[in-house]
Amino acid sequence: MSVTDILTPWVAVDAALGLSTPVRDEAHYAELLAFVDEVFERFGADDAHPIFGLVSIVADRIREYEARVHPWPELPPHELLRELMADHGIKQAELPELGPQSVVSEVLAGKRALNLRQVTALAERFHVPMEVFVVRPAAKMVA
Repeated sequence: MSVTDILTPWVAVDAALGLSTPVRDEAHYAELLAFVDEVFERFGADDAHPIFGLVSIVADRIREYEARVHPWPELPPHELLRELMADHGIKQAELPELGPQSVVSEVLAGKRALNLRQVTALAERFHVPMEVFVVRPAAKMVA
């Protein structure tokens, strides 16, 4: 196999999805999201399908755009969780991912940190990156 063998199919894929450059705008972003949705609708049960290599590249472009244009708010994890609960109309009792009610209360009050299992479950439930639930170190102030 040579570069020449790959060039024609790549030109077609790039023309369809615009992957050789960062996501241009909201319309391009929406097109890439629609592509990913269609792939999962058609091949979701077969994650070994070669199309998922392309989905990985598309997902990287989507993540880069979201980080640049739609960054997650810099909130402590418990406050972000409260925001997500409000956005989804979820009450404390509807968070089995965290554990018993006492644990949910402590997490939402900021008295208890989330563990990896909880972060993984919450990220899956709310369809957000796990990183949004990670405590970021405070910036150092320079005098």
